[in-house]
Amino acid sequence: MKKLNFKFLGATLVAIVALNIAGNLVFKRFDLTSDHRYTLSETSDLILQKIDKPLYVDVFLEGSFPGEFKKLQTETQQLLEEFKAQNPNIVFQFVNPLEDDATRDKTIQQFYERGLTPINVTLNDKGKQTEELVFPWAVVTYGDRSTKVPLLKNMMGASTAQKVESSVQHLEYAFANGFNTITTKRQKKIAVIKGNGELHELQMGDFLRNIKENYFIGPFTLDSVAKNPNATLKELQKYDLAVIAKPTEAFTDAEKEVLDQFVVNGGKSIWMLDQVNIEMDSLMRTGEGLAFPRDLNLDDMFFKYGVRFKRDLVKDVLACPITLATGQEGNATQYNQYPWLFSPAVYSDSKHPIVNNLDMIKFDFCNPIEILQNDVKKTILLHSSQYSKAIGTPLPVNLNMVAERPEPKDFPKGYGNIPLAVLLEGNFHSVFENRVLPFKDPSFKPTGKPGKMIVIGDGDIVKNQLDKDFQPMELGYDKWTGKMYANKEFMLNCVNYLLDDNGLINIRTKEVHLALLDPNKVKENYTSSQIITVALPLLILGVFGFLFTFLRKRRFAR
Repeated sequence: MKKLNFKFLGATLVAIVALNIAGNLVFKRFDLTSDHRYTLSETSDLILQKIDKPLYVDVFLEGSFPGEFKKLQTETQQLLEEFKAQNPNIVFQFVNPLEDDATRDKTIQQFYERGLTPINVTLNDKGKQTEELVFPWAVVTYGDRSTKVPLLKNMMGASTAQKVESSVQHLEYAFANGFNTITTKRQKKIAVIKGNGELHELQMGDFLRNIKENYFIGPFTLDSVAKNPNATLKELQKYDLAVIAKPTEAFTDAEKEVLDQFVVNGGKSIWMLDQVNIEMDSLMRTGEGLAFPRDLNLDDMFFKYGVRFKRDLVKDVLACPITLATGQEGNATQYNQYPWLFSPAVYSDSKHPIVNNLDMIKFDFCNPIEILQNDVKKTILLHSSQYSKAIGTPLPVNLNMVAERPEPKDFPKGYGNIPLAVLLEGNFHSVFENRVLPFKDPSFKPTGKPGKMIVIGDGDIVKNQLDKDFQPMELGYDKWTGKMYANKEFMLNCVNYLLDDNGLINIRTKEVHLALLDPNKVKENYTSSQIITVALPLLILGVFGFLFTFLRKRRFAR
């Protein structure tokens, strides 16, 4: 019997040694989750392969916070461990930035200055509530470059659990995008078109500041078209993307030919147009105004591409609020918020990576986009709600309209779901095909390389507000209502999709489903919850331990 036991022990030791040797030679991790949340995408693997020296990740999710944030902390740690398993150069740590009470205020101020804004969370412990600050951010450093990674998505009206689940779905994209930003040298070039009354740089400063991390950007004026259109076209074709933000002056046919040939030859573009002349700033000053059509001389070009910008205004019951003075109380002016039906609050129901799982996006005096039939593929990225309709112009507009309260019956079948942002992909035909050219271009092509274009029926979607020092505030933040919209995330996704050759943005379509406990049910059944989650596992472990010991003694007693 002893001889047999020694043979069994020897065979076991040999098997263990062999498994260890095989484990060192062959690396394999198994993801048994139903949603494959720990299986990295091919794009993430390619980004990790480029990291050839230590990349440091400081995660500020450490400290006392609710269970939902503990889940976010756990998911973040497991994802970073997966990154590290693929590339040992990934070095991460979790830090509590407010651990030292003596430097707490100074630390908070430093984080604010770096754009790492905290959020207030409420801690519940058997009915006792306390407030705590949480910094849901990570900072990634690679050599002398660093960037911040947001870990929590801002979602108005969503519960903490919903925010966490949405955030976990985008953790891989957030980190992969951060890694790509600091490890890849800028190569693509973006032209910000000027010369036709477009938005000033300060009015889109936050957008430009963010895209500058990944791309070269530069203003490109079309004024030189009048003197030397061929040279202007040649210079524009050195860029990969053209951004046209709210032009207010009509384009000449020669300028239009330059932009048209840029598109036909495969150049990417984002068009943010206001086809109706009405400004919220002037309306707030005067209280009333007239919305009237604006002619940019672009209708025939977009008709050829397969869309039409209508000279109407979209009115939507699902609207963003505006703040108005309503009277005096003592020496203080009283302000109240009212829904403004000309500012649609747009949620996306599309699974396209540009808009998948985005929070509310704010539009102002936007125009409907009509989809036309041709060979170009169109994808509606954003549309108004079911309870919306297009109002023709000219149209008198005044602030007293905040009192309007439309009923669902005012929006019969056939109204609503009006396209506001559309992605076009394919081979574009020139608007000057079979027409006399405004200027002679030896390289003119009636149709050319496959291209991509995004058209948006609102020039202000990329416009940020200015602070008291006339510096750009964060895009999407409304200082008058204190609300944060997802305009910046949408615009950055548009740029990344159009210029993303490695498919990084496609990671955003990843779906993760978290099984979170219902805090109300836990509170109602606190004792039973403790028994199920704590006592029961220990009891099961004890039973197995007892059975194992009993059976072992019985076997060897023979």
